[in-house]
Parts: sequence; structure tokens; C-alpha cells
Amino acid sequence: MTRSHSLRPLLRIAARTAAATVLFAALASSPARAVNKDMIQLQTQVQQLQDAVARLQQSNDERMGVLKDLVQQTADSINKMSVSVDGLKLGMQNLQSADAASNQQLSGQVQSLNDSLDELKARMDRMEKSLGNIQSQQQTANAVLTNLPQAGIPAGNPVAAPNSPASPSNAPAPAGDSTATPLPNTSATEPIPAPAVPVKPAAGDLYRGAYSDYISARYPLATSEFTDLIKAYPDDNLSGNAYFYLGEMAMRAHKPSVAIKNYDQVITHYPDNAKIPPAELHKAYALIDAKEVAAGEHQLRTLIQRFPVSPEASQARAKLNALHSHE
Repeated sequence: MTRSHSLRPLLRIAARTAAATVLFAALASSPARAVNKDMIQLQTQVQQLQDAVARLQQSNDERMGVLKDLVQQTADSINKMSVSVDGLKLGMQNLQSADAASNQQLSGQVQSLNDSLDELKARMDRMEKSLGNIQSQQQTANAVLTNLPQAGIPAGNPVAAPNSPASPSNAPAPAGDSTATPLPNTSATEPIPAPAVPVKPAAGDLYRGAYSDYISARYPLATSEFTDLIKAYPDDNLSGNAYFYLGEMAMRAHKPSVAIKNYDQVITHYPDNAKIPPAELHKAYALIDAKEVAAGEHQLRTLIQRFPVSPEASQARAKLNALHSHE
């Protein structure tokens, strides 16, 4: 009895301890299961996130590849376009050069035609002068023939014609009259010619000779002859041509300042002269040669404004493009 009574407290303690242990174990296992569940969910989310990141990376890689292809294609297109633009630019330059050469040739042909026209005008002036001289000579001859005395005697008139061999004025003096002198024969008297007056050469003659020497490259002689033309006929339109060719010869002698003065004479004093457009163009060239580029460009623009459809205006545009292409 006593022993059983003594074991009961121990059994109760053991039971309580076991119960406490089971309770503790139960309590301890419940948080562990909760933690494991959270960990599993977290791992699942992490895995899903990694999968999403992988898919995003793959998508980005694919897009980057496509973008690289587009960039490469764009670069190739730009290179091709650059080559095409260079080709077009070269073609335009060649076209402008050919156009400038063609315009210059056309301008030279027009200038040659103008020169031929001037020479033809000079020849016509010379022909008119010759025709006037012939008419004057004919009138003089007609006047002399009209004033000649009649050689015969009118019919039925017994009186001797004056100045005839039977006329008393020509009869011999009476015999023994030593003081009588015969009258002079007025019919044999001819008019005393007037002293010759030096005739100034016509403007056309002077110009034709000077231009012929200019074409033959006899520049000193042509310069002297053009100068004589200007002095003799300062207001004649041919003197404007003379100033133009004086400027051309000055340019060939590398004297742009002298050429500019001669071109200015054409532009300023001969407003109806056909040499004004080439004079303005060549004045611009002379200014550029004299290192006055700004003044030369202004002269080119003035020419384009005054004569927009002339061959010289086309040459002026080509010269302006050439000047700005070197900047």
C-alpha cells in the first residue's frame, strides 16, 4: 500500500511531464510546419521570379538582336545613300562644269558674233563713205561739163562765136600797131584747185583696223589704235567696244586694276552697248583676281539681276557656286 501510494506522485509527475512534453512538441511542430509552408511558397515565388527574369532576358536578347539587325541595315542604307549622294554631287559638279564651259563657249560665240557685226557695220560705214565720195565726184564732174563753152556756132548767125578763131578778141593786131596786145583766152583758163584738207578717218575704219590687230594678237598696236578711236570719236558706240578690248588686253597682261577702269567706261558711258554684260562679268573676274572677292561677288550678283537670262548670268551663277564650294 505504502509503495503504491509513493509511486502515484511519481506517476502523476511523469504523466504531467509527458503531457507537457507532448504539448510542447505539439506547440513546437506547429510553427515548424508554418515556416516550412512559407519557405515553400517563397521558393516557389523565387522560382517563378527567376523564370520570369529568364524569359525577360530571352525576350531582351531577341529584341536586341532584332535591333542590331535594324541598326546594321540602317547603317548599310546610310552608306549606300552616302555613296549615292557623293555620286550625285560629283555628277552635279561635272554638270555645272560642263554647263559653265558651255555657257562660256556660248558667250564667246555671242561675243564673236557681236564682233563680226561690229566689223560688218564698220565695212558698211566705209562703203557708205566711198559711195558718198563717188557721188561727190560725179556731181563735180557734172558741174564741170555743164560749165564748158559751146564749140560750134548757132545756125543762121553770121557773127563768129566768142572765143572762136574768127572772133575779134583773138584776131591778130593791125599792122604797125606795136602797142596792141592780144586778149587772153578765157576758155583755156582752168580753176585753181583748193588746198587739200586732211580728212579724219571714219570711226568704222579706225575700229576695223584696231580690231584686226587685236585678233592677230598685235596688242601694242591694237592698244594705240583703240586709243586713237576713243580720242577721235569719244561718244561713238564703237569707242565702248574699244574700251572693252582695252580691258581684255589689260587682263591678258595681268593688270586687273587697269582692266577694271576700262570695263567701267563701257558700263558707265555707253548704256546701249552690247558689250555691257561681258564687261560686267569680266570686271567681276578682274576684281577677284585683284583679291577683292567681296566686290567681285557683288558685281556677279548685279550682273545676274540686270541680265538674268543672258549667257553671262549663267557664267556668273557658276562662278558664285565655285567660290562658295571652296569655303
